Amino acid sequence: MARLPYIDAEHAPDRVREALEAIPPLNIFRMVANAETAFRPWLALGGALLGSLELDPRLRELAILRVARLERAEYEWVQHAPIARAAGATEDQVAAVDRGEIEDPALDAPARAVLAFTTEVVRDVRSSDEALEQGLSGREVVELLLVISHYMGVARVAETAGIELDEALGEEVVAAAARNRRG
Repeated sequence: MARLPYIDAEHAPDRVREALEAIPPLNIFRMVANAETAFRPWLALGGALLGSLELDPRLRELAILRVARLERAEYEWVQHAPIARAAGATEDQVAAVDRGEIEDPALDAPARAVLAFTTEVVRDVRSSDEALEQGLSGREVVELLLVISHYMGVARVAETAGIELDEALGEEVVAAAARNRRG
C-alpha cells in the first residue's frame, strides 16, 4: 500500500488531469501528480531523457537499470528492463546488470564504461577522471548525468512513497513520455 495518496485524473486540476489522461496509468505518474506545478515539467524532462538524447538508448537504459539496482528501486527495474531490451540490450546484458557484474563479458566496452561511470556517480557523486574519459562526447556525458540524476529521483519518490508495482509498459511509457516532453 502506498504511503502517500495517488492522484486520480477525475479529481485533479485541469492541467494535471489532461496530462494524466495522455499517459499510461502508472502509479509513478499518479504519485508525482501530487506536485501539481512540477508534474508537467517533470513529464517533459522524462520525455526528453527517453526520447531525444544523443546518448545511445541502450546505454541510457543500462545506466537506468544500474541506478535501479544501486538504489534498490524495484519499481524502476520492472519498468525499465523491458525498455532496455527494446533499446537493444540483450538478456545477458540485463542479467549482468541485475547481478551487479558490470565487467561481465556480455557487456561491450561502451556499456562497461557507462556502468562504471554510473556506479561512481551514484555512490560517490563525482566520478573519477578515468570513468569520465569513456569515449562519450561532452553532450553525451551531461545527458548521462541527467539520466542518472533523474532516475535517482524517481527511485526516491517510488521507494519513499511506497508505490506499488505496475505491469511493465515498456515502449508505451517511452512513447507517452516523448509526447509530453513539450510540457
